[in-house]
Amino acid sequence: MKTAAPITGSMNLLTRLSRDVYRRATENVIGIRLKQFIALDYLREQGGTTQQQLGETLHLDRNNCVILLNDLEDDGFVARTRDPTDRRRHLVAMTPSGRKALERAEEKLETLEDDVIGNLSSDERATLRELLSKALGCGGGVGC
Repeated sequence: MKTAAPITGSMNLLTRLSRDVYRRATENVIGIRLKQFIALDYLREQGGTTQQQLGETLHLDRNNCVILLNDLEDDGFVARTRDPTDRRRHLVAMTPSGRKALERAEEKLETLEDDVIGNLSSDERATLRELLSKALGCGGGVGC
């Protein structure tokens, strides 16, 4: 007797969808590298952070975090300063140029949405966004 193939779980489907977005969201398409986009998005959400916290959040070792921040700083997207309360720490803040780059990248990512989830109606897309926001615990507000 033949058994039905197991139904793919939600996490597997989300991972596949995420991979599709990562594959399509190249620097040529969105104007910045995806890691830069993620870092700038986090900085906007947090209003700035420490270098260490950014690295931990992005799951980067110290060396890779410094490389990412060097690139962002060279492009004028972030500024690093010493923490006045602890000179060993660096504070990282997004610059106005970084905000503009992030906004342009977000606009470009919106065009990818049609490619990635174009089979969904506008109502289904709204429901998907609502459900993902709920799962992330952010209710669809700023930072979601």
